[in-house]
Order: sequence, then C-alpha cells, then structure tokens
Amino acid sequence: MSGDAKTLLSVRNLRTCFYQDEGTTKAVDGASFDVHEGKTLGIVGESGCGKSVTAQSILRIVEAPGRIVDGEILLTRPDGGVTDLVQQKPDGREMRAIRGGDIGLIFQEPMTSFSPVHTVGEQIIEAVLLHSKVSRKEARLRGIEVLKSVGIPKPERRIDEYSFELSGGLRQRAMIAAALSCNPRLLIADEPTTALDVTTQAQILDLLRTIQRERGMAIMLITHNLGVVAEMADDVVVMYLGRVVEQGDVDAIFHDPKHPYTKALLQSIPSIDSKPRIRLPTIQGSIPHPFNRPPGCPFHPRCTAFIAGRCDKEEPQLVPVGDGRQVSCFLYAPAAAGTAP
Repeated sequence: MSGDAKTLLSVRNLRTCFYQDEGTTKAVDGASFDVHEGKTLGIVGESGCGKSVTAQSILRIVEAPGRIVDGEILLTRPDGGVTDLVQQKPDGREMRAIRGGDIGLIFQEPMTSFSPVHTVGEQIIEAVLLHSKVSRKEARLRGIEVLKSVGIPKPERRIDEYSFELSGGLRQRAMIAAALSCNPRLLIADEPTTALDVTTQAQILDLLRTIQRERGMAIMLITHNLGVVAEMADDVVVMYLGRVVEQGDVDAIFHDPKHPYTKALLQSIPSIDSKPRIRLPTIQGSIPHPFNRPPGCPFHPRCTAFIAGRCDKEEPQLVPVGDGRQVSCFLYAPAAAGTAP
C-alpha cells in the first residue's frame, strides 16, 4: 500500500447488515482497508458488492433496517487524536461535525441528491453555516468561490439556480462543490462519473485530481469502472459480496492480479490491442442473491480455479502475498501453496 503516507482512515472488520422480514442481508461482511493522507483509494467491484454501503457506514448514514453490527472505523483527527466513528451517535454533534467537515461525500446521483425545492446555493450555504462560524453573506461568498473553483461558469448566477436547471456535467460539478465547501480532509466519491458522457467524465476526473493536488486531500473513489481506477487510484481494494478479496498498489493489481475475481474483471475490459469482432471474456454466472449466500468462499460458484472440498466449505481470509498486498484465496493459503498458479 502507499509508502510512508500517514493513515487518515482505518476500517477494520466492518460488518453492516440489513434486517428484513425475508432474512438478513450482509451488505458489508468483514471489510478492512486504510485510506492514506493525500492518496486515492479505489474501491471496485460489480454492482451489489457493498461499495456504497461501506461509504454510508463510514459516514453513519446507513438507512434502517440496516445497521453496523461489528468493526471499527478509526478517523485520525487534525490534532492527532483517533475517533472510532462506530461508537459515535449517527445524529450526535461530533458525528455531524465530522460529516461534511472532515469527510465530504459526492453522492452517486446528483439529480436525486440535491433538493429540488431549494437552490444549489442554499444547500451549499447551509453546509458552510453548519461547519463554520461565518455570516450568511460570507457563506454565500464562499459558495460562489467553491462553485468557481470546480469550473462552473458564472457562479454568481448559478448559485441561485435549482439543480434541475443545470446540465448533467454542471450538476456533478455542483455536487463536488457542495462536498468541498467545508474543506474536508477526505472526499468519498461514489460513482462520480456515472451517467456522464466520456468527455464530461474526463473533465470531472481531471477536476478531482487538480483539487486533490491543490488541497492535499485524500480521496476514496468508489466505482465499477476499472479504467477510472487505473487513471486515478494509488491503491485498490477489490470487493465481492461485501468482502475484500484483494488489495494492494494499483500497478501491482493491474499488472499481476492474484485473485480469480480480479483477473476476471481485468480480462473483461476492452483493449485497443484486441482483435476485432471477438467477444470479450465474461464472468460466468451472477452475484448470488443476498439471502442465499453460498457456503465457503462467496466467489467459488463462479470461479475457474475452484478447489472442490475446500472452496465450497471453508471461508478464506486475507493473507499477505508480498509488497504490501493481500488476497483472500486458498490458492495462496499455506495449505494450498503447491497449487498456486
């Protein structure tokens, strides 16, 4: 993982479950990872693997009937102290100060995340007033300044517009501005380029890189787009069915993937060197229903390196495989060392 950079956020054995009449959904099942100061951590996986719920757990905004049942979320504060967010009340004063102040969030869909009955400026100004001791006039000036910093033209006019009056790209920029309005030390970007055309996607990613460079901010980038991860991330966490199956440096993950799931994800990416009219490899099967999780390794029904009698009975744990990398697979467990590819 990232060299000697200080750890800003440390997630350990996080478990978040949703309790419903049909059964219990283990949305996050023992996830552990670190976010380092000034670095970008990419969290990747198919839809439904627990990426967004992980972000919601960190910010303590998991909606009922979901709740955190185990684990630690350790945030290093500016004074060097450490706060376990799991122990904080979701609506308590300290958690509300952290949410937006220390940690900003870019929601997955800005069209539904902004209030349709309040202007973009009113929502940014409210966040500034909540976290800073400034007048409403000063908060408005900061709102205009932050809209300008994310490349929105005529911010003095845009601040009084509603979200539905903005294009998709401007809405996403306004969402980034709202998340940055209180100078967070960590920005969680949940699918920040979803539903945007490729040109706008490139602009948004370039904007995030520029802001990170200027502010020294850490970014936790949640996406299913491995191209975005390759371009933005320093470290990568690969999740499947709520569990971390592999993590490490982005170059190591892309050039030498270890877990069969990571290999399958990378093989499904189109390449400029691919032969024309050749079908891309796909991952066989689909993610199991959350109420019918397979025993043993959750990926074994779809795995091409499946070990009968072990993968379907035992649960693999994350084990180190050198250079700060970890992988959760029996191919790299001591008892299966002779079978590693």
